[in-house]
Amino acid sequence: MPTENRTARLTILIDPRKKAVFERLCAGEDATPSQVVRRLIRDYIEQRSGRPWHAGEGAAETAAPASGSSRVRAR
Repeated sequence: MPTENRTARLTILIDPRKKAVFERLCAGEDATPSQVVRRLIRDYIEQRSGRPWHAGEGAAETAAPASGSSRVRAR
């Protein structure tokens, strides 16, 4: 997979206990939390757009139809 530019920052708020478990699970698979979050986001984009993500694609090319709420809630 081609390397992507990692210049944008995404800040999220998460329960401290959930963060600790997430970090332990990431360490268990020898991955950083950032790597796992990038993978989760890529999988989400592919699921919502219905096609594979390719490095260098723009937002307009992968935008999902505007249906329902655009807000994502963590559980």
